[in-house]
Amino acid sequence: METAQLKQTTPEPSPVPSPAPSPVPSLDRTTLPTVNHVEHLNVNQIQVVVRRCSSPNVTTETTSFIPRNPVVDAGTNTDPPVVCCPLLRRFCPCPPRGLLASLVTKVLLAAVLFGVVWSITQKECLPGGNLFGITVLFISAVTGGKIVALIRLPKLPPFPPLLGMLLMGFLLRNVPVITEAVYIDFRWSASLRNIALAVILARAGLGLDASALKKLKSVCIRVAIGPCIIEACTIALVSHFLMNLPWVWGFILGFVLGAVSPAVVVPAMLRLQKDGYGVEQGIPTLLMAAGSFDDVIAITGFTTCLGMAFATGSTWYNILRGVLEVAGGILAGILLGFLIQYFPSTDQKHLVLKRSFLVLGLSVFAVFGSGVAGFPGSGGLCTLVLAFMAGLGWRKDKAHVEKVVGMAWDVFQPLLFGLIGAEIRISQLEGHTVGLGIACLLIALVVRLLFTFVCVFCAGFTLKEKVFIALAWMPKATVQAAIGSTALDMARGKEDEELKKYGMDVLTVAVLAILLTAPIGALIIGITGPYLLQKPKNSAWGSAAEDDSETPVTYESTL
Repeated sequence: METAQLKQTTPEPSPVPSPAPSPVPSLDRTTLPTVNHVEHLNVNQIQVVVRRCSSPNVTTETTSFIPRNPVVDAGTNTDPPVVCCPLLRRFCPCPPRGLLASLVTKVLLAAVLFGVVWSITQKECLPGGNLFGITVLFISAVTGGKIVALIRLPKLPPFPPLLGMLLMGFLLRNVPVITEAVYIDFRWSASLRNIALAVILARAGLGLDASALKKLKSVCIRVAIGPCIIEACTIALVSHFLMNLPWVWGFILGFVLGAVSPAVVVPAMLRLQKDGYGVEQGIPTLLMAAGSFDDVIAITGFTTCLGMAFATGSTWYNILRGVLEVAGGILAGILLGFLIQYFPSTDQKHLVLKRSFLVLGLSVFAVFGSGVAGFPGSGGLCTLVLAFMAGLGWRKDKAHVEKVVGMAWDVFQPLLFGLIGAEIRISQLEGHTVGLGIACLLIALVVRLLFTFVCVFCAGFTLKEKVFIALAWMPKATVQAAIGSTALDMARGKEDEELKKYGMDVLTVAVLAILLTAPIGALIIGITGPYLLQKPKNSAWGSAAEDDSETPVTYESTL
């Protein structure tokens, strides 16, 4: 009785509701445990996929039917495709993608561009035409720069790409078969080099920092001005007696060679600064800051002497004319710089593009217009001043304009160095000119090294650091390429054979200076830096340098 009562009072557990039956056809299948899983049922041409998910209270089931007839619906076939050559499909996918598609696109763009230009200019873009020669020179110069940039020596700064650009232009001009096909009219060559000069001067003016000018110490001013002036005077004196150059042409050559190249010095200094050499003494900062101002002094002296060389009249008149050209260039640069400070206004659209166009356009106009007006020495100085004044007004916003001007320089740099190299013809070179030019260069370099060593006295540097600063203040490249051919171009316009000879002598020595001092200077800085400079005594610097050792660094210079 008691047992019966217990059975009646004990509640029976309520059954768990079963899920609704799935619309699956009557197929034989195995019973699956109540866990998450995927069940595959294959019957003839149909694949049934049943997915079940069980929880304490709910069980869900999803059934999918996938047709397997490749003829009826090949796009939904789940079988892996049959590939005859997986390796070929990996590197040559269909349709093409990645590197192959990029190469095909570039070839297609080049072919279309060539077709359009050929349909307009016809013979000019065929071998022997002017456009064909410029295009081949540009491509060759870019390729040469890339090849030289790939040359890396352990623990040494990379070679400057401008050497490859210069050598490619030299080869194109002096290889017999290629010389006949690659023809460039000298007027086109001069115009392109003058445009490159305007671009580099605008970039230099924008790169000058007014706050750095105020904070410069006396040693930086001495290093920026003294060696340049002394080397220019030494070159003028030696070339007058060895190469029979007139005094004014001797000073033209002197100021061409007096400028140091930030394109070589700055990357090497950044590499040493990253490793900690000379950082406590401020040596990398000193040389990088003084480099731009050294170039400004050289360009100012060059433009002044250039105006005097092509002026007619008495000596005192030419001197007065040179001073007036300098004053006129500075005044015009100030006025134009103030103008583009406020126009376009900051509320206009595409502000950066408009400012960049005005800076580049006015720079090119100043360089070409000064020659047309009969004051060739004022154009370069006007460009420097107007870019500097515009940068003062734009302040931090000038960085965006600098990027656009830098992109323009990336285009004209291969043209500049390639055209400079193409101006040198071995058949027209005289052996004694090359020998005397190298002699003048070596004598001037020795004087420059000694005077730079003297300039850093009483600045708190050790003897080894003074030696390093003197050695690092030697490489020449960019400024020599930018202004080395200007005198020759003006002489060709005068059609005076004697002036042409002087201009060719200046250009020959400038190219020799680039070929000798740029690679040697880069190697000397990279080799002597770790031995002559000191690392910081703070151990934290070494650990930080090690942490950043694998971080790529992009080197950029003002010129």
